[in-house]
Amino acid sequence: MEAELLHETRDGIAFTTFNRPQARNAMTFPMYAELKRLAGEIGADPAIRAWVITGAGGKAFAAGTDIGQFREFRTPEDALAYEERIDGVLTALEECPKPTIAAIAGACTGGGLGIAGVCDLRIGAANARLGLPIARTLGNCLSMANYARFTALIGPAKLTDMIFTARLVEAEEARAIGLLNEVVETPEALAIRAEELARQVASMAPLTLKASKTALRRLREAARNVPGDDLVTMCFTSEDFRNAVPAFLERRPMEWQGR
Repeated sequence: MEAELLHETRDGIAFTTFNRPQARNAMTFPMYAELKRLAGEIGADPAIRAWVITGAGGKAFAAGTDIGQFREFRTPEDALAYEERIDGVLTALEECPKPTIAAIAGACTGGGLGIAGVCDLRIGAANARLGLPIARTLGNCLSMANYARFTALIGPAKLTDMIFTARLVEAEEARAIGLLNEVVETPEALAIRAEELARQVASMAPLTLKASKTALRRLREAARNVPGDDLVTMCFTSEDFRNAVPAFLERRPMEWQGR
């Protein structure tokens, strides 16, 4: 059985690929754990100068967390432990001192967009579609840390639009609002451009890049001290969420009750 997360290093550039194309590269908890481990390993390796993260198959970067892992959620502790786990992964990516590049083809949603959003640069194929469709899928919410991250990235108006409409943003609009830095035509061109960009960034002064990453992270962190656990537990322990998980997995329409 092939690994769910592939990793290699070539000439000082690390490449990590989410490898569940049959599930649109939806993230399992072991995949999250391995990504966090790699962030620490790459950050400590002086031979690595940049890190490219992408998804296998050309049809998805990562379509969020695998919904099947929410079947057993019952308590506030389940919800808070999940958000703490995901925040630990995203924080590890943010704190990795090496430049990170998300190469996005196809769907990049939910937790997948969370991963891409904390990368330093994001490039997309023309088929990239990015979003946070939680108001249509499970009826959960973001953690306060992720509201802060996305607000810093695209502003509160665009974030509100994406969440309230649950729409996926096409590649050109994503570039216009700052979700993507550039767009190329095909997934094949994306792989080539991602490596080219990684080598360009790797040639720059590493201390300048590290200082800039750290400064921007500190600015984002200033907005993360607002309480938000009550919002997470309200959504994840709701009757709506409990009913939405099997409805999503069974591809049934969901009737929201607001409780």
